[in-house]
Amino acid sequence: MAKRTRGEEGEMTLMDHLNELRSRLFRAAFSILITSTVCFVYSRRIFDYVILSPKKSTFVTYGWLCELGKLFRTNGLCFGTFDYPIVNLKMSGQFMTDMSVSFFAGIIFAFPYILYQLWSFIKPALHENERRHSKGVISIMSLLFFLGILFGYFIIVPLSVHFLGTYQVSGTVANQFQLDSYISVITTITFGMGVVFELPILIFFLTKIGILTPKFLRSSRKYALLVIVILAAIITPPDVFSQLMVSAPLYVLYEIGIIVSSRAYRKKQLEED
Repeated sequence: MAKRTRGEEGEMTLMDHLNELRSRLFRAAFSILITSTVCFVYSRRIFDYVILSPKKSTFVTYGWLCELGKLFRTNGLCFGTFDYPIVNLKMSGQFMTDMSVSFFAGIIFAFPYILYQLWSFIKPALHENERRHSKGVISIMSLLFFLGILFGYFIIVPLSVHFLGTYQVSGTVANQFQLDSYISVITTITFGMGVVFELPILIFFLTKIGILTPKFLRSSRKYALLVIVILAAIITPPDVFSQLMVSAPLYVLYEIGIIVSSRAYRKKQLEED
């Protein structure tokens, strides 16, 4: 629980904590409102250059994959020319999609400030040595989040869009994406990967409070791999290649988490001694 600052004596009451939390949440919500509004103003560019780009064969990832295929002398990674059609079947569909995408983009851009507000509420409750060891946590969490966003958007999204766009139960059934369905795939994968990339930070804090130990993490590798595969199956469309593309970096993050946990555990043991 946060303590009084700026020379005030004694600990804050429950009402003080609630007022402080309300103030922090209001600031976070206001930042989302501002960034979402800006995104709504520029939504046409966001849709044309970001949201709708993965459905076109000119998207940068497809070029990278084709070059990679040429390097290994295989044509399997060159998908050819395509531009999957997207249709809107609801009267208010495009307007509501514009609003939801602007809100989603607003959360992404406001994420560091949201973290700052939450951390400012939690930080006074930490001991001095805990605050010292947690310096830069906002920067690290923001970096991991944006790396996850980029990985999801540039790797998982185009692979998933292309797989689902070409998958057919019969040659007589043509694929057309509904707007809300397409947006759901983009946002779920992108934001989901941003959150999942926070795994090392979660492991760090769970180690600090004594819930996890490096020994437990090392002995649980096979169970962690199973959970990662299941998680990958949930946040990606049902194709094996996309799931492998998600599972591999997640497992790397788990191994990084073990290293982070080991360091946090050693520091904790030194502090207790």
